[in-house]
Amino acid sequence: MIVPTGLKAGIAGVGVCLPDRVLTNDELATMVDTSDAWIRERVGVRERRIADAAQAASDLGAVAAARAIGHAGVAAEEVDLVIVATATPDTLFPATACIIQDKLRLKNAAAFDLAAGCSGFVYALAAGSRFVESGLYRTVLVVGAEVLSKVTDWSDRETCILLADGAGAVVLRPAAPGYGILAVKLGADGSGGRYLRRPAGGSRLPHTLKTLAAKLDKLQMDGQEVFRFAIKALPEATLQALAAAGLGKEDVALVIPHQANRRIIEAAARRLELPMEKFMINLDRYGNTSSASVPIALHEALESGRLQDGDIVALTAFGAGLTWGSAILRWQSPAGRTT
Repeated sequence: MIVPTGLKAGIAGVGVCLPDRVLTNDELATMVDTSDAWIRERVGVRERRIADAAQAASDLGAVAAARAIGHAGVAAEEVDLVIVATATPDTLFPATACIIQDKLRLKNAAAFDLAAGCSGFVYALAAGSRFVESGLYRTVLVVGAEVLSKVTDWSDRETCILLADGAGAVVLRPAAPGYGILAVKLGADGSGGRYLRRPAGGSRLPHTLKTLAAKLDKLQMDGQEVFRFAIKALPEATLQALAAAGLGKEDVALVIPHQANRRIIEAAARRLELPMEKFMINLDRYGNTSSASVPIALHEALESGRLQDGDIVALTAFGAGLTWGSAILRWQSPAGRTT
């Protein structure tokens, strides 16, 4: 039996990995019927990073994870568990988490993958924090890693203008009293699964020449339905998590949302009645990296000085499933953490 310890899990280190190749809107306009102006106005993206042909999710994830471990100042043998959130795993099995565990020689760590689409990182953060809070594990590595370019239909301008590659990771450790992850709220509505999916490749519809010819191995999205869902899910998840933490929206210093579409973030800000200045946005440079978008934005917020000790931060996402989730934390700078 696991007995709660009263500890809160906090983020002790952050790391990212972004591919070198930059794909601009102008380049994309040579591949599909679109334009830089149309993409900027519709979704707010001007460029995105694309992995090379040899790179898989574990390659990006391992680099981000190693950087997070280094930032946290922990040794490889101290890592107890690896959780990888991804919609684009290296293989269906073994888990990408196991591949990263091996790459980084995390010999004492258990490992598993988690699939919740773009909500994956928040889901994985929730799972990882519970392992720390229970006292079962002390050091948990949470990774969001995606190579969406490999499942993108580059002739479908509704999706290809959005999707990109990247990885972000955090190390969870016990937080100082009053700090760390204060509350998490997760949700799902499986009836909306058809709005955002990759139909072929599982046991329901294995890959065949027919499914490949029909591009059923590529990501499919009903943009209007996902938009309607997202503008409701983002603010509601945030408010629910804040309430669970005993806080209100006026307490929030920074919201780090899933980087899907600027119009979705703007709509969420209006519903929350919070100024856009309180939202971390970097999708203009990185596009939608699914489960990697929140940790990448978190890393950039930290590097740019937008996170200060004691800040109340909301990490909020929505994704395939349909799923949604929000984590509320009181930020403690990694350099000031206790071990």
